[in-house]
Amino acid sequence: MAERPHDPDVNRDFAALNGWDREYESFTDFDLPTYVGPLSFMKLPWVTDPAELRRREIDVAIVGAPFDDAVTHRPGARFGPRAIREAQYTSGSINSLQLDVEPFEVLNVVDAGDANIVPAWIDRAHALIYRKVLDVASTGAIPIVLGGDHSITWPSATAVAEVRRPGSIGIVHFDAHADTAADDWGVLNGHGTPMRRLIESGAVKGRNFVQIGLRGYWPPVETFEWMREQGLRWHLMREIEERGAEAVVAQAIDEALDGPDFVYLSLDIDVIDPGMAPGTGTPEPGGMLSREVLRAIRQIVAAVDLAGMDVVEVSPPYDHAETTAMVANRAALEAISALAVRRTAGKPVRWAGRELPPGRFPAGSPEHHGHPG
Repeated sequence: MAERPHDPDVNRDFAALNGWDREYESFTDFDLPTYVGPLSFMKLPWVTDPAELRRREIDVAIVGAPFDDAVTHRPGARFGPRAIREAQYTSGSINSLQLDVEPFEVLNVVDAGDANIVPAWIDRAHALIYRKVLDVASTGAIPIVLGGDHSITWPSATAVAEVRRPGSIGIVHFDAHADTAADDWGVLNGHGTPMRRLIESGAVKGRNFVQIGLRGYWPPVETFEWMREQGLRWHLMREIEERGAEAVVAQAIDEALDGPDFVYLSLDIDVIDPGMAPGTGTPEPGGMLSREVLRAIRQIVAAVDLAGMDVVEVSPPYDHAETTAMVANRAALEAISALAVRRTAGKPVRWAGRELPPGRFPAGSPEHHGHPG
């Protein structure tokens, strides 16, 4: 048997030999490239404990709602929160060229992690999303929720509305679809029904709803009749085509300020034309430009008292170049930057918060019970 090669110079310093022993600067996770280190939105600190959110006086908290069991067409939005977090190339202290502000120098922003979701259990998912958003919103932070299918707006907006009582919540809703169906083939909590559930439950009044970008061939006429009865206001895509996005968004802002004390912004990514945002569950040709939607978000957040926001229906399996996730990432970031401008102008951003009664939900922390397979 041949002998193994033997190096007599056992004391050779390979680090010195290769120049690897020199002093190098080390960077924090926040300043490292986006593809290095833990995954969080914009590499922000990962803070999931509500008590810590309150102690730090967090202004904005990212929340993941990785749930898509309520879709009626293409699944995959459960992977949306992770994709939105990954769809970024900047790190560290960033500068908004649109708004001339460094948002993370002005606001205290963290990633508060995900709701405790398991597959194939719609009721449980909505309950845990509600509890997660309620915990975050009660600290005074503004939750920005990354979905997930649009059914998550029902528990998320309800939690925000509950925390902000006795003040009232209005909804500004960007979507190709009204999501006011009575049911989805008998299912009351599908992703085509959340706006009706919010209204019927009493969490949000119909007259405090403003919808932008509706188009296509759904919902049916009788659903619009119900919407009229409830006092909803909406703007079809044909209005944007005829009048321009600037005029329609300006009117929507006036309507959003007419009544409610606070506003919850819900962005279904399919309001954008599928040529720009193909990764979604129910693509509808003929939508808004991503530029128009991002500008609208900046304008709305600058004008209203934002209590919460969600970005939903990002389905990465249909997104060959991450374009949909990048738009969603930027939508959240535009809202944060607009909030930073409000802060620099002396306007309130963070809310005072509300102490939740102890023992509100069944005791015990989430436990691992295994999974099939």
